[in-house]
Amino acid sequence: MQYKDYYKTLGVDKTATQDEIKKAYRRLARKYHPDVSKESDAEEQFKALGEAYEVLKDPEKRAAYDQLGSQWQAGQEFRPPPGWDAGFEFSGDDSSAFSDFFESLFGRAQSGSRGRSHGFDGKGRDHHARVLVDLEDAYAGTARQITLQAPYVDKSGHVRTRERTLNVRVPKGIMAGQQIRLAGQGDAGMGGGPAGDLYLEVEFRPHRMYRVEGRNVHVDVPVAPWELALGAKIRVPTPEGNIEMSVPPSSRPDEKLRLPGRGIPGKKKGDLYVTLRVVLPPADSEKSRQVYENMKREMDFNPRQGLGV
Repeated sequence: MQYKDYYKTLGVDKTATQDEIKKAYRRLARKYHPDVSKESDAEEQFKALGEAYEVLKDPEKRAAYDQLGSQWQAGQEFRPPPGWDAGFEFSGDDSSAFSDFFESLFGRAQSGSRGRSHGFDGKGRDHHARVLVDLEDAYAGTARQITLQAPYVDKSGHVRTRERTLNVRVPKGIMAGQQIRLAGQGDAGMGGGPAGDLYLEVEFRPHRMYRVEGRNVHVDVPVAPWELALGAKIRVPTPEGNIEMSVPPSSRPDEKLRLPGRGIPGKKKGDLYVTLRVVLPPADSEKSRQVYENMKREMDFNPRQGLGV
């Protein structure tokens, strides 16, 4: 998937005002409208214009896209970095389906509950934002203060952002992809109608030790060769603290051992999977080299026996 430069598509500078973006879109839309244009690629161009305008006309999407775009150029191979839009609010307006690039960035912003207006007392629009929490928070639950970027258009027509800080309760057992609802924190209602809600989609911060799959958690634990061969009791880390675990004799390198119920809490608890990563002692002294020489001499071991070489 390639990165799309929406400013280039509309032929405007990145500092363009919202009014300049609107005028550029209208001008090019008339030029490439399939009903009037004689250009061979008019339909493709018109669709690309619509997608670019969908992002740049919306202060919320534009602010998030601008933050991402400082690192990419048009045509570069692209995958959105994890949590790239964390902390940005989206109001979740409906839109037509666009390219895979658009969906990878804003598909989530289009989903979820939306406020609807009924007569003169309509509920305000719901807002959506992705937030990063620590894996340990899902084990214990916690209260956190989060700061969100709320884009707006200033008097000169440029998109700016303002911050707002909220106190949020992260419930015990929450999983990545689940939402926390903050009632009344969306747009104000119309004609005395109730305010919309704010939905916070949870994503775990990348962890230096743990990998998460649903409620299951994975961790790599270094072990010595003799611990694999002879068996051992070792201390292993978990998000709830260190515990003691038995390594069976004749374990294999990269073998996974399951610790039931040590994953993320819930009605059905996840498991913790420990992958045994063998670490060889360095031959950096005369004594350690002699140990390796003895092993070489006394053990009938050919690691390449199965290769037929």
